[in-house]
Amino acid sequence: MTDSALRSALTAPLTEALHGAAEETAALLRPGADVTARIPGAEWNVGEAAAHLALANAFMAALARGEEHSYGDGTPGGLAAANEDSLKAYPERDPAVLAGEITRHTRAFTEAAAQRAPGDPVLTPMGPMDMRTFGSYLLTHIMGHGYDIAAALRRPHMVDGKRVELTLPFFANAMPRVVHPSAAGLTARYRMKLWGGTGFTVVFTDGVPDVRLQSAGAGADAAGTGPVDCTISGHPVEFFLLALGRRRIRSVMGRGKVFAWGRKPWLAAGFPGLFVAP
Repeated sequence: MTDSALRSALTAPLTEALHGAAEETAALLRPGADVTARIPGAEWNVGEAAAHLALANAFMAALARGEEHSYGDGTPGGLAAANEDSLKAYPERDPAVLAGEITRHTRAFTEAAAQRAPGDPVLTPMGPMDMRTFGSYLLTHIMGHGYDIAAALRRPHMVDGKRVELTLPFFANAMPRVVHPSAAGLTARYRMKLWGGTGFTVVFTDGVPDVRLQSAGAGADAAGTGPVDCTISGHPVEFFLLALGRRRIRSVMGRGKVFAWGRKPWLAAGFPGLFVAP
């Protein structure tokens, strides 16, 4: 690996994943794509979701360049309100135009990030994080809305296991910021494992979670949390869609895509509800 690659905020796999997810999302917006198609389970249509992606990618590219901008208050409700305001101010809904903007701003982000160190701090809409985690955030955001667009248009999506692994730094950073009030007073230890990959531990102490990434092949106590109450192991794509509220855990468990075991395996059913999807 070259010195420049080591200094870059983004690894080569993360850069490749960002470009690939953006390009595959843009490909869905081919000329003639139905921008009025409704996103399943949401208020937006395809045109609005694509416009939001174009705007968000431009915003995140500006942050990667070191510019300072605010966007909402960091809460799910505040982000939703900021999203609606930005869409009202940006009426573009031509799918070809939006496809070009999504890819152009993604590349602007990676070009800016290449000039930054991995640990450089940046204040994002989801709170402070380092630049490499910020890249993970952008990938999560592109794939989340890209999946929605694909579902609305009934076309294949761009979420895959390798890309999902690259989103874990963002989830580990964001989860403590989106705890649902129902977690108040909870004390429990969870381990999340992606099939064929890495995972993380989530330790709740009186309702406050401590989230730590775990390397592939690491032992049970690698994250320094001790024995866990519930291990949840699942298909990477299903995990990603669960985390973003696009799936329900009873459904994916019923289809054999997620399994749970441990001293208190019943805790798995309530785990997604401990967080509000950003």
